[in-house]
Amino acid sequence: MRRRVFIGLGANQGDTAATLTAAVEALKSIERSEFIAVSPFYRTAPIDAEGPDYLNAVACIESELEPYSLLLHLQDIERMLGRKRRGVPKNAPRKVDLDLLLVGDLIMRSTPLTLPHPRMHERAFVLRPLLDLDAGIVLPGLGPAADFLPRVAGQRIEPIAPSTTP
Repeated sequence: MRRRVFIGLGANQGDTAATLTAAVEALKSIERSEFIAVSPFYRTAPIDAEGPDYLNAVACIESELEPYSLLLHLQDIERMLGRKRRGVPKNAPRKVDLDLLLVGDLIMRSTPLTLPHPRMHERAFVLRPLLDLDAGIVLPGLGPAADFLPRVAGQRIEPIAPSTTP
């Protein structure tokens, strides 16, 4: 079964624009999947973390893969782009972070994967680019994503000029 998948992209170390652009290109090569779109890039303040600002975006693909397979592909892309997980604190600055946000209308809770992604409805850096891709999107089990945007209005998020995004 083919499902619409939304993936959060973030980075706050190194050349963040180049890293996110490379991540978008890598998403285009995921097997049994078709790349649909990527939102504009946004500069955002870290939340519950230290370090420099992040560059964030959301990508959309359609895929026949199951969520765990998609998760493994995202982790492979992170490793390819230089992400290190061992010995690194959970909210430490990172070269790249790819999060599986939504896989169709699936709701699941397991140790390696929760869908929709937990706290996505509390993060402007997820909601704004997600709504750029689909203004009417509904978060399974939560409701319309647009309903959550006013709640995150105090979180700093600045669009990056279109010429610097893929």
